[in-house]
Amino acid sequence: MKESAHYVKLVEWSDEDQCYVGSAPGLLLGGCHGDDEKAVFDELCSIVEETISIYKEDGKPLPPPTSGRDYANKLQSVA
Repeated sequence: MKESAHYVKLVEWSDEDQCYVGSAPGLLLGGCHGDDEKAVFDELCSIVEETISIYKEDGKPLPPPTSGRDYANKLQSVA
């Protein structure tokens, strides 16, 4: 399993920006955006991989994992 699998990756539509916005809360600030949901997710995955590499190159510890917390079902209960 890739280390990137330990981090939640979100892609959601932004009415304000009128595009899809990708983010990885807990790992990086910002993210990516675009008109194609799949393309945004693919770019986000690349950004997460690159961010992990930068942490390692800089000798910094990675932030705590954000996956495995069942966010999908938790979000369902508030929808």
